[in-house]
Amino acid sequence: MSVNREPNGGGGRFQSGFWEPGFSCSRRDSMQLRALLLTILAAVGSFAQSPVVDLGYAQYRGAVSSANFAHFLGIRYAAAPIGDLRFRGPQPPANISGVQDATTQPNQCFQSSSGLSPTNPLATRAVVSDEDCLFLNVYYPSDTAGLPPKDLPVLVWIHGGGYLGGQASAYNGDDILKQSNRNLVLVIIQYRLGVFGFLPGSKVKQNGALNAGLLDQDAALRWVNRHITKFGGDPAKVTIWGESAGAGSVLQQVVANNGQTKPQLFRGAITSSTFLPSQYKYNDRIPELIFSQVVSQLNCTTASNTMACLRAADANALETVNDNLNHGAFWGTFLLVPVIDGTFIRQRPTLSLAQGKVNGKVLLSVTNTFEGDVFVDQNSAAIANATQYALNLFPEIQPAQADKAGRLYSELGTPILQENAIQAESIFICPTYYMLNAFRGRSYKAEFAVPRGQHGADVAYYYPTLSTPTFQNQAFINAFAQIFTSFAISLNPNVDVDPANPTITPQWKVWMQGLGETEMLFNKTETNEPVVHTIETGQALLQRCAFWDSVGAFTAQ
Repeated sequence: MSVNREPNGGGGRFQSGFWEPGFSCSRRDSMQLRALLLTILAAVGSFAQSPVVDLGYAQYRGAVSSANFAHFLGIRYAAAPIGDLRFRGPQPPANISGVQDATTQPNQCFQSSSGLSPTNPLATRAVVSDEDCLFLNVYYPSDTAGLPPKDLPVLVWIHGGGYLGGQASAYNGDDILKQSNRNLVLVIIQYRLGVFGFLPGSKVKQNGALNAGLLDQDAALRWVNRHITKFGGDPAKVTIWGESAGAGSVLQQVVANNGQTKPQLFRGAITSSTFLPSQYKYNDRIPELIFSQVVSQLNCTTASNTMACLRAADANALETVNDNLNHGAFWGTFLLVPVIDGTFIRQRPTLSLAQGKVNGKVLLSVTNTFEGDVFVDQNSAAIANATQYALNLFPEIQPAQADKAGRLYSELGTPILQENAIQAESIFICPTYYMLNAFRGRSYKAEFAVPRGQHGADVAYYYPTLSTPTFQNQAFINAFAQIFTSFAISLNPNVDVDPANPTITPQWKVWMQGLGETEMLFNKTETNEPVVHTIETGQALLQRCAFWDSVGAFTAQ
């Protein structure tokens, strides 16, 4: 198409809805120019709702919702941990040419058979399990053009699932952004699970990486530190948050590297139902037994190079072993969990907490009233016995210690209720208080008690897309959900995310062992009125926690 410029370089004219800047065109040329401009404008409009981020090793195109929340789904933060990279620490992702689509949920990591659906009904497509699963999702409040904000605090969500299950696709980041009043960037990460992420044993130490799942989390946090500014986040204002094993993961990252992780990867830590099962040294009797069972079931016993044989095994065969091992575990317990590896996790977590060897500046912790019920076989009530339950739960505990546990819990109702309480307090509630003590004077504690206050019942109140809250009271929902977002924004749950719309939560004091052990109760009345007020921590509970702390060398916590 030929275009002739006016001799005087004239100022142009407005014609047929387009500005023609000093050009003189034939009718045919003008029509072609308009068509070209229409194409450009259409492309600009399309890209406005499809923001692209260049991470150096790859470019990703996300999408923007009608509420102006930008979504980048399935960003690779580490190389696929397959082949020779199986059972090794996460490696940097390879360079990828072209612009990658980031609008569909990533494959989830291999799951153990724990009652989870093989597909996620909340995803935009069927989410399959795969060994190549080291992806994360990013959500941020955008403008109408999809552009990110600047220097917002960052919240990193670590999913739960007993270190055996869970995935990023289950959680809709828009839920959190709404409760933050558009004042946060949210990152949801995945990490290797079960035998793929937590295979223990001395041979793994020699030729691989112990706690690979925790190292995946560390790699994801380092990715956030390097790249989150491109999504509008401030790497100096990161808070990590998880529920159940996700909260246990937060605990592990808090005590990682003896509390001296460099650079600082987060300033705030949030735990919802802290999960701390027995965490043995990598080469203790039980971890070595687990390793031997994996080797045997994969027919690698006689191999000249055991680790090479395990890496050559079919992923589906390894997944079958994953299921077999966990089916054989004591009811409600999890075999493939973090170990003391001597490098990343250098000692029992409770020792690090007692010594104040922690990463992070401020802590917010929430426990549910009845954490243990779902992990105890309620059909065994007729034969329940607290002393025997302690022996079953902790294989290395001494009989005299189990007897003392039985006596401590004898006043807490029927034998099955005593077992529920032992499970709840030793694994979830007491480790939370150990964390609070480690952040003495800079921690906040809450209890979620909306009947029946069972493990996991709180999640619906901050991720309502996942499941509907049972207590449909918006004032209560906002009060509870915004303790997490306000903390992530300001490190203080007393600061409302929207000062024009304060929540019903009263002033919240820090938790101080021996100098004011108070926490915020979130409950409701029988007539469905919100109950949000401070309570004193029960001294009998703290005494039972002191007992569990005293036998930590035997419970391996």
